Amino acid sequence: MTAAALLLILAAAISLAMTTVWYAVVKGATSGWVDTVWSFLVGAAGVAAALAPITGWEGDWQRRLLVAAIAAAWSCRLGLHILSRTLKGGEDPRYEKLQADWGENRRSRLFLFLQIQAGAALLLTATIFIAARNPAPGLQWSDIAGVAILIVAVTGEGVADMQLARFRADSANEGKVCDIGLWSLSRHPNYFFQWLGWTGYAVIAIGPAGDWVWGWLALAGPAFMYWLLVHISGIPPLEAHMTRSRGKAYADYAGRVNAFWPGPQKKEHTT
Repeated sequence: MTAAALLLILAAAISLAMTTVWYAVVKGATSGWVDTVWSFLVGAAGVAAALAPITGWEGDWQRRLLVAAIAAAWSCRLGLHILSRTLKGGEDPRYEKLQADWGENRRSRLFLFLQIQAGAALLLTATIFIAARNPAPGLQWSDIAGVAILIVAVTGEGVADMQLARFRADSANEGKVCDIGLWSLSRHPNYFFQWLGWTGYAVIAIGPAGDWVWGWLALAGPAFMYWLLVHISGIPPLEAHMTRSRGKAYADYAGRVNAFWPGPQKKEHTT
């Protein structure tokens, strides 16, 4: 099988899966299933991209197994987290607001939106593919560095999700803004760590010497994820929802804590 044939097969499978989710949502399923399926899709496609036998892109078998294992671990952790949240019911406020804004065109607009997400999943799958196919023999220091980044990313994202879940579970915090742990360093630490993970794949893909030209293309993964999370479907709609639902409390929080990059809180100015 060629690389082009594999990517075409994965593109068709991902598009079909997102079409199925679209049909389920327009028939009444909660919108949380969109991100649940998307998370599992990227992982499954990434594992296939890493392990499928591809002529001319054999890479090193140890690296391919390592990248596949990491992709599976990341996907399962995120997918299961979103699944548990979805099963509790309730709409994702981002999708709820989008569909309200789309009005009578919400079905067709949602279909297009989910196909764009399918394209995003394919691009990220290609990043995993390139990381797995680096031809450097054996495991190199860049593989260890990339895996270390990914472990920090998966762990950090999991801790952020756990801290937020515990905060919300306490009835005393109803109506309040989560400002504990990692959430005191960034307003969206889960998004930061999700982005960080894709830089790990890029480090593996570029390799120890950076002399494999294809490896540099893996930088498209973290670049695209940053753009998506910070400017499109991550922070902007969620910030808008939090501003509507928390008002001044969230405005005060936003004035103290960085939106994306973790860092010390800004000092409040008094007059």
